Amino acid sequence: MVGNDGGTVVGAPGWDRLLMWGGFPVLGAGLGWLLKAGAGWVASLPWAPFQGPFELVASAPEPYATIGAPVLGGLAGLVLAFLGAQESLTVTVANDRVSLRRGDGGIREIDRSAVAGVFLDGKQLVLLGRSTDELAREKSDLDATRLTEAFRAHGYPWLAEGDPYRHEYRRWVPGLPELPTGADALLKARERALRKGENQDVVELRTELAQLGVVVRDEENRQYWRLSQPR
Repeated sequence: MVGNDGGTVVGAPGWDRLLMWGGFPVLGAGLGWLLKAGAGWVASLPWAPFQGPFELVASAPEPYATIGAPVLGGLAGLVLAFLGAQESLTVTVANDRVSLRRGDGGIREIDRSAVAGVFLDGKQLVLLGRSTDELAREKSDLDATRLTEAFRAHGYPWLAEGDPYRHEYRRWVPGLPELPTGADALLKARERALRKGENQDVVELRTELAQLGVVVRDEENRQYWRLSQPR
């Protein structure tokens, strides 16, 4: 898709949004109905775990329970669809800049002159800077072929082999003397944020580490680091 400024827009396809906004509520309503329909049977099984919640559902007055369970399930599906839309990424690639926009309204623009390379690291889109730093690392479910074609069409160096600096990463453990002053404390705080699922803190601490010249990548809540080159 070509934007008004001549840029190429890569976003979630229409069928994906339709499935999310239509399918999640329908699925939630169906699960709510099944919960109400089977609650009495599950509550009657002496060996079944979590009988208390099932007994509560089974004892709810009619017709409110039969009507309310699918409605609540549908509302839960809408909430999931909303959260998914908030996290969805749209990438606009133009000759002079790259725009990264989240469904929650957050947007980042990166000047073309600052980009030394672009690649996919699993489900993450990464833009490398000219001092080997990472200008952006964004989780994305966008089609890899569409992303590749968009960046190549506008002359960006697409790194098909992935991260050229992946061999430089080391597992972080507290107290490494090679780290710049202050980086160890930031990595400790980030480890706590990763374990608690505090995504905003994880992102902000990555930015603070980048200012110290430390590039971070995560594997199953484990942090790996390398140093970028001086500007």
